[in-house]
Amino acid sequence: MMREKALALLQEYNQNQALVVHGLAVEAIMRHYAEKMGEDVEYWGCVGLLHDVDYEKFPEEHCKKAVEILQGAGFDEAFIHAVISHGYGLVTDVEPELPMEKVLYTVDELSGLINAAAILRPSHSVMDLEIKSVKKKFKDKKFAAGVNRDVILDGCQRMGAELDEVIGECIQGMRENHEALGL
Repeated sequence: MMREKALALLQEYNQNQALVVHGLAVEAIMRHYAEKMGEDVEYWGCVGLLHDVDYEKFPEEHCKKAVEILQGAGFDEAFIHAVISHGYGLVTDVEPELPMEKVLYTVDELSGLINAAAILRPSHSVMDLEIKSVKKKFKDKKFAAGVNRDVILDGCQRMGAELDEVIGECIQGMRENHEALGL
């Protein structure tokens, strides 16, 4: 029920299908991490799904309008804090503190890089994407130039994880929902 509500809210505020798919990608990764860490898969997934709920309609107020939208939809303060913490250092001063927040902060940008790397493969899929391929693209600053690699590295450090490990977990999470992602 919570996921249906979250997806409807995301679609209400985002007509751009690429933004919806990005939400689905981050949701898949968050679900993967929640399961791995023994956490609430549904809750973590919905945080991932709604992390950019305000981005299309309010790009200049990203993570600020989300508070209002999510409060209006009945989400609690912990949920809202988690959602807006992904913009730490870029559009908000809400620092990711909990494990869920640290994962979201890290994988948001990384999911975009992985998506771009998968699309360029002959298969156009994450199913045969390898960590080394993503790592090579990560090092090429011209590839997916909008991806903030410093945020990814900071996030890995906050998570206490190596970049290769996080890339692998993100790929796995995206594989688990590859059909919905078109990958």
